[in-house]
Amino acid sequence: MQRVTRVAISADDDRGLDSVVSPHFGRCPYYVFVDLEDREVQQVNAVENPYYGHHQPGQVPAFIEGQGANVMLAGGMGRRAIGLFQQCGIEAVTGATGSVRHALEQYLGGALQGAAPCSESLAHGHEESSGESEYEEDEAGRLREEIEMLQQQLNEAMGRLDKLAAS
Repeated sequence: MQRVTRVAISADDDRGLDSVVSPHFGRCPYYVFVDLEDREVQQVNAVENPYYGHHQPGQVPAFIEGQGANVMLAGGMGRRAIGLFQQCGIEAVTGATGSVRHALEQYLGGALQGAAPCSESLAHGHEESSGESEYEEDEAGRLREEIEMLQQQLNEAMGRLDKLAAS
């Protein structure tokens, strides 16, 4: 029996597998939907986020569920969103970075698993507030968040490179 999976990935652009993963699932301009059959890519479709710039709690998980996804990969999301995805029967996975292709390969290979609330959500009271925090209200805040995530990726890569050089 073949297993069909639809994976949604938060993205900063609409270039499909070559899109850059967005650091925050709700404030990304696009979602890339990848249909897999027995772990093989069958179809890739980039869709504009209808709530980009103005989402309310629960809207994005419901949208992703309505698109038929059963997995959501993102750079980060808050605890509330993680719970909403779980209620929808969608596996939420945080920590995705790089290209959509890279994040998908990491997920399928088992290196990208689980979901933890992003530090920005915790620091800005995302869980307790019904309103949105200022850090993600504008393009500058979103870019700052993305730079922080990229810096973390760079630090991790440099650490791996140092370990390889030492051996």
